[in-house]
Amino acid sequence: MGRLSLSLGASRIALIAAAALAAAPALAQGGQSQTGGTAGASAGTQNQPGAQGQGQGQAQAGTPADENIIVVTAQKREQRLIDVPFSINAQTEADIERSGSTGIEDLARNVAGLTVQNLGPGQSQVSVRGVSAGQIVRDQPGVKEQVGVYLDESVISLSLFTPDLDLFDLNRVETLRGPQGTLFGSGSVGGTIRYITNQPTLGRTEGVVEANANLVAGDDFGGYLKGAINAPLGNTAAIRAVGYYTRYGGFIDAITPNGVRRNVNSGSRAGGRLALLFEPAPGIKITPRVVYQQVRADGFNREEVYNLDGNPFTTTRPKVIFKERQQYLLLPEKFKDDTLIADLTASADLGGVQLTSVSSYINRKILVSRDASALTGSVSVDLGYPAASVILPSNLRDTTDLDQYSQELRLSSSAKGPLQWVFGGFYSEIHRFYRQRLPTPGYDAFTDARFGAGTSAAVANGFPLNSPYNSDLPYVIKQKAVFGEASYDFGQFELTAGGRYYDFNERRSFKSGGLFSNDDNRTDKTTSNGFTPRVIATYKVSDRWRINAQASRGFRLGGVNDPLNLPLCTPQDKTIFGGYQTYKDEKLWNYEVGVKGAEHGIRFNAAAFYNDISNLQVTLDAGSCSSRIVFNVPKAHTQGIEAELAATPAPGLDLSIAGSLIDSKFGSTVTSGTGAVIGGIRKGNRLPTVPRFQMAASATYTVPVMPTKGMDAVFSASFQHVGSRYTQPSDQENNPRSFVSNLPFAGATGNEVTIVNLKLPSYNLVNLSAGVEWKSGLSLTAYVSNLFDENPLLSFDRERGGRARLGFNVGQPRIIGITARQRF
Repeated sequence: MGRLSLSLGASRIALIAAAALAAAPALAQGGQSQTGGTAGASAGTQNQPGAQGQGQGQAQAGTPADENIIVVTAQKREQRLIDVPFSINAQTEADIERSGSTGIEDLARNVAGLTVQNLGPGQSQVSVRGVSAGQIVRDQPGVKEQVGVYLDESVISLSLFTPDLDLFDLNRVETLRGPQGTLFGSGSVGGTIRYITNQPTLGRTEGVVEANANLVAGDDFGGYLKGAINAPLGNTAAIRAVGYYTRYGGFIDAITPNGVRRNVNSGSRAGGRLALLFEPAPGIKITPRVVYQQVRADGFNREEVYNLDGNPFTTTRPKVIFKERQQYLLLPEKFKDDTLIADLTASADLGGVQLTSVSSYINRKILVSRDASALTGSVSVDLGYPAASVILPSNLRDTTDLDQYSQELRLSSSAKGPLQWVFGGFYSEIHRFYRQRLPTPGYDAFTDARFGAGTSAAVANGFPLNSPYNSDLPYVIKQKAVFGEASYDFGQFELTAGGRYYDFNERRSFKSGGLFSNDDNRTDKTTSNGFTPRVIATYKVSDRWRINAQASRGFRLGGVNDPLNLPLCTPQDKTIFGGYQTYKDEKLWNYEVGVKGAEHGIRFNAAAFYNDISNLQVTLDAGSCSSRIVFNVPKAHTQGIEAELAATPAPGLDLSIAGSLIDSKFGSTVTSGTGAVIGGIRKGNRLPTVPRFQMAASATYTVPVMPTKGMDAVFSASFQHVGSRYTQPSDQENNPRSFVSNLPFAGATGNEVTIVNLKLPSYNLVNLSAGVEWKSGLSLTAYVSNLFDENPLLSFDRERGGRARLGFNVGQPRIIGITARQRF
């Protein structure tokens, strides 16, 4: 699809919003059939086994009978989806299965306003409604997330490394758009995503087994085996167990000195959940649960354009001209993530009031092991080392050890009546230890030869030898909060108001050592407190249509930047980036108006919004320093419209379309002491990572083929469009960009130019599937995803400002597969 030019002013949003709102009363004139669902809750696909359990988003009998509604808990109490007074999308279990989604990146393409930037396996950044700070990379552990992510009641968000959970046996995935700080706290400045699992069910034995085999890019195999079972344990208890193993086929080939290694980014995901429900007395529920997931990847989805060790300009080493989905490696790469979640949710009905306690513990162990030979080699050239040192294999190892404890206690109304409320307190404590090591066997000998014997030992600062950069960064983050929200129904008009008071305390130590470091040894503290309010007004056009208007505030905690790697910086970069030690809290005011409802088999949800952002935290690459810096931009905004429409125009035919049009720009310019614009932060420039236009459309047709045997044929097709984006703000200036390494090596002068267009182009994905379903619960589905084998460029990857390496993280190629599922 071609490029789209967009300039949305407040007047245009108002006109679009008025048109959407005017449509609601018109659609409300007519029959009295009701679903209460919206796009994303596909009609005819909600009555699925496994969608059981009170308050877990199950399909329930509507009014009149034979039609369904979706129940969600976006306001920490059960509500029909239509009654949630802000913009929300709920992808049900049936939606997830029909779309073939296996992770949050797949889901995002089907949800208006939701964007995921893929930075490698297990490393994704989520943004909602264009509120984006730019690329967060592996060595920025202090940066906070902009979208909160929850597994049921437990917060699991972690900047960059939020777990990409398997979507098997989920009841639904809720996307709450706009700031959710009132009920969900920091990190929900753009919105909140909630994975809602199927809960244990009393008195019922049920389960599902699912198997898949697929072919990736025509030459590597993948597949999975998954299963879930629910079983009663007497009359007052039940257990639900889930297990899964997935093998991912690779599609990136690595050029090495010894030839080409194929499909180096293959990997696996394995894990499970075990939950126990105990109801010792009426109105009392106790649900302990353990979740474990292990992710392994043999490499990264990086497609390179230039590498110091392999490029078209060398004369004393083999020339390398990269093709699509190729990279250059001297060392194998890998990614590991072990996640353990243990939580306990307990509730008691106190007679019109429900008491809920949520206790959570999370342990994460993450390893990102990358080939940093080009990075280390580029520094060696700058230092005047001999060529033999430049080609030493160098392994950058980033490890994260996380222990997170949280406790929430709340009271909420449970009786019917015009007044509904929730009030509670929250406490969390996070211990995060981030380490970097750069083991490069033999490097110290070259260092001592260049600068004198004993130099390497003198700069080690207690870290291992033959590792020119090392750092330890232990963090302790404590949060306390009290929150509350209440709504009163006056009849056709309903008013909701609430707020959250928060108090944060962060302590971080930083110690570094090695030739590339500053030999730092320091401790920094950050504190913050404040209040985030929300006010919502709802007008009930009818029992099936709502108009909502909202003003709400969100926040994200500030922090302390890591010191620059001064030995690697050019004098210019040292001057530009050296003065930014801390960054302030990011705050946002959201103003929106929306309409949602259902009538005559049509479900519609739309909103227009304006976000006024102050002190936006923007991440920039600090040029040659191999460091990243967070800047505060005084003013920025996002504004746009989002809409989701689903319809059942004929029996068995389900259609849906969802899209968003977003204008997100800086409202301030950040300059250096010389007056030069820093990192593309110029008033009027786009915020990074977010497409202006994104849409998805799907069609599913179910037709009986052997009615006497309960057999249906199901055909599905979907189209997804993601518009152009930039990885960092600076990418939209001086673009296409001419990169010059200034590194004379292997016959290359270092003056050669590599031209790269840093505007990530828009891309389109087409997916098809056909299958057979039996009433016995058996289904067989054949599918092809990315039918035309598009190669989406998801983000731009540069090392040392592009002097050492240039490349793109790319999306999955064509995948052909077959899935078998049996419910019982």
